[in-house]
Amino acid sequence: MKETTKYIMFMAAMTMMIMTTACSGDSLDDDDNNTSNAIDNGEYIINEDITTSTLSTMKTFTISIDKTTAEPAATVAATYPAEGDSPSANTFGTIVNIDLSNPAAAIVNGVTITVSGNDITANHGSTEGICYVVTGTLSDGSLTIKGDASYELNLHNANITNLRSTAINLQSSQNAYLTLSGTNTVTDGTTADDSHKGAIFAKGKLFINGTGSLEVYGTYNNGIHGKSNVVIESGVNLYVNSSVNHGIKGGSDIIINGGIVNVEVSGLGAKAINGDVNVTINGGRTTAIATGNGKWEADETLSTGGDTKAAAGIGCDGIFYMNGGELYAKATGSGGKGVKADLEGYITGGTIRIITEGGLYYSNGTTESHDYTGNTDNLASAYTSSPKGMKIGYKDDTVTPTETYGKLQISGGNIMVRTSGNNAEGIESKGTFDISGGTVMVYAHDDALNSTGDMTVSGGNVVAVGTNNDAIDSNGDMYLKGGTIIACGGSGAETGIDVNEQKKLYISGGNIFSIGGRTDGNLGSTTQGIINASGSVAENSIVSVSSNGTTLCSFLMPTSFSNGTIFISSPTLTSGSSYTLSNGSSSTTVTASSTISGSTMGGGGMPGGRKW
Repeated sequence: MKETTKYIMFMAAMTMMIMTTACSGDSLDDDDNNTSNAIDNGEYIINEDITTSTLSTMKTFTISIDKTTAEPAATVAATYPAEGDSPSANTFGTIVNIDLSNPAAAIVNGVTITVSGNDITANHGSTEGICYVVTGTLSDGSLTIKGDASYELNLHNANITNLRSTAINLQSSQNAYLTLSGTNTVTDGTTADDSHKGAIFAKGKLFINGTGSLEVYGTYNNGIHGKSNVVIESGVNLYVNSSVNHGIKGGSDIIINGGIVNVEVSGLGAKAINGDVNVTINGGRTTAIATGNGKWEADETLSTGGDTKAAAGIGCDGIFYMNGGELYAKATGSGGKGVKADLEGYITGGTIRIITEGGLYYSNGTTESHDYTGNTDNLASAYTSSPKGMKIGYKDDTVTPTETYGKLQISGGNIMVRTSGNNAEGIESKGTFDISGGTVMVYAHDDALNSTGDMTVSGGNVVAVGTNNDAIDSNGDMYLKGGTIIACGGSGAETGIDVNEQKKLYISGGNIFSIGGRTDGNLGSTTQGIINASGSVAENSIVSVSSNGTTLCSFLMPTSFSNGTIFISSPTLTSGSSYTLSNGSSSTTVTASSTISGSTMGGGGMPGGRKW
């Protein structure tokens, strides 16, 4: 993380105040809710996750291909498509050597090897325990493996280029254990071929393991295409590049148990990692970069005649699981997504960093724009693709009224998302959105956090900045039950916390700070006091509430805001009691209430509250 300018306290009295517990209602035994203040070498710390350094990093971190940094040691238990699939549970002791530089037809240990020009085919039939050890260079040819039993393919300093089609064609429907040793490279050709699915194609489950490296270049279709599952193990160093389509394509689940995995794609609508079912990350360091723009895909079965498609770092038709390891996802093209899952998302641990830089993509099959700035309210969703750091769920326009589906649950992990293009949201769930732990920090052009259904925050740390829209926006009911929440929305009609006017906000816990042009929504109920105020805040300044010299709660500002509408709530605040509200060098006496004023929330009225 980059070092930032150390925060300097303005008043000696303030220094003493912030050294106390930020929100004394928090449990110091819970890492996700530990809000103990400290001054560490001059840096202000709300807790170990919200500091001047982390707030700066949220706005400045970068993502690039990294083949050399060591694989992170922290991981969780590896998972596999079926019991017994683990490479360590399978032994292949019968060696069959294939020298790509000098291939020869032969029958060895139950394996039939044939050579046609520069194309090599090995068929082990029903023979079990076969390990193919492949060495040498093939400048314009292919290696095909057939058989009715699982096998190991050990690439040992092998280089295969096929200018005509697939370079490694694993036609066996059984498990293929692709073991890497030494340095290996695989490249396919650009010749049109309906059977050409990728530079490496596997009909059965593909398990990539070993301690070597492999670089794969897809110039016609995908880099690696597994018709079934694709599993990547700890120890490997894998780089995949596709200039046309997806980097790693799985016809079923893609599971990353570890390794150094770098994937970049540049095709229109391409995904760096794309699973037809689920994508699971348990360990390792995965970098997924997509630079292609959005595209129009004609489909006569749709009333719109087609649909827009966007590129993504991670994309799957099912569920996205993040349990451990590190994920760095970036999309720079129009409508791009960092992570996209059509059904659900579950984040329980690990580190996630996401950047999107593209604008709103629009196409109706005839007219196209890669930075559309027009009104989208009356457009079919099929015509647009909005850039998003993370999108979970989908909208179904084929039914009336339109239905949305999805579920996102974050119970752990360290997440940072930054978006900069027009209409670019940070994290969106098309269904419900629950945060119960971990740290979520989002700096977005549009909404930072958005849910179509109910949203619940019951733990963890949330820092949400929506520079041109709401910081946290729920189209369903919102339940704030715990954790630390700092929400900074845009000016004008935008808000820090926004609840659909037909729904309600319920507060039963949590240390909450919200600032925006107004507050918006209806307060259902609260079990803790609420302070209403208006004023300006400066980036890296501290807003705190104290009583008799003891700080009850304090918040480190992730951004500056002028003349905003503010509300603060904490379990330490009681309706009807008076407190000292401090903002930098200014302070005033306030009285907590059980309502939120400033707009429609809490009964309506003009913007107001206590002003600094």
